[in-house]
Amino acid sequence: MKYANPELLWTVDDLRLHLDDPRLVLLDLRPPEAYSNGHIPGARSFDIFGISLIDTRPQALDAFLWIIEHLIQAKGINTDSKVVIYDDVAGMRSARLFWFLEFFGHADAHVLNGGFNAWTAAGLPVTQQASIPKAGNFKAKLQLHLLATSDDVLVRLHSPDAVLVDTRSEDEYTARIARATRGGRIPGAVHLEWTQNLDPQGFFKSADDLQAMYANQGVSPEKEAIPYCQGGYRAAHTYLALRLIGYPRVRNYLGSWGEWGNRANLPIER
Repeated sequence: MKYANPELLWTVDDLRLHLDDPRLVLLDLRPPEAYSNGHIPGARSFDIFGISLIDTRPQALDAFLWIIEHLIQAKGINTDSKVVIYDDVAGMRSARLFWFLEFFGHADAHVLNGGFNAWTAAGLPVTQQASIPKAGNFKAKLQLHLLATSDDVLVRLHSPDAVLVDTRSEDEYTARIARATRGGRIPGAVHLEWTQNLDPQGFFKSADDLQAMYANQGVSPEKEAIPYCQGGYRAAHTYLALRLIGYPRVRNYLGSWGEWGNRANLPIER
C-alpha cells in the first residue's frame, strides 16, 4: 500500500531539485541556535515552538490565529509559494506548521521526510548564511473542518462516529505526569504516542505500518479522528500521519490538554 497523499512529504531529492525554484519557501523550524550552526541553503529560520494556545473559545482563538497568520506572512509566504518545512527529523515542529498552513488554506505545503538529519546523511550541503525574506502576501482562508475546539470535542465525547487520539506520553495519559491543573485524559480517548508514527531514523513509517497501527487502536477512516496532546504539536504530527494514509476527517484539537486539563468544567478520566 502506498500513501494516499504522498505529495505531503518531500524527499531530500525532491528538495534538492527545487532549491532554485523562485516559488520555493524553505522553513527551518529548529531552534535558532541549530539554524545558526548550519541549515539547508536558502532556508529561513522560523521557530514558533513557544507560541501556544490554551483557550479555544472564540475571542482567544481569533487573536491567536491572527498572530500566527502574520508570522507566516513575515516569513515571505505568498499565496502561490511552494512551502517546504523541516526540523531535525520528520518531527512535531514541522508537522505543526504544516497543519497551520492547511488550516489557513495554503494549497502547496510539504514536510521534508527525515528532516535536516536526512539532508546531512545524504551528504548534501549546509550553510550558515541566513536568508532574510520580505513579507509575503498570503491571506488565510480558514478551513474550520480541520480544527477542533473544546466545544467540538465536548459534543463528540463517546460518539460512535468520532475517536479521540491522545498522542502524549504514557505517563501523561495515565496521569503519572500532570502538565496542567489536573492530570489525566479526555474521556474515551485511545492512546497512541506520536513518536510511533516514525521509524528509528526519523522518517514516517510506511503506509501499511501506519494503517495497521491506527486500525489496531480502533482509529478507522470511517470515523472522525481528533488527535490532541499538550499544545497541539504532537497532535499535528498525528494529523499529518492520518492525512498521509488518506483519512478523510481529521481535526487537530489545538488547545489540547493545556486547555482541557486546566478547565475544571471539562470532564476527565484517570
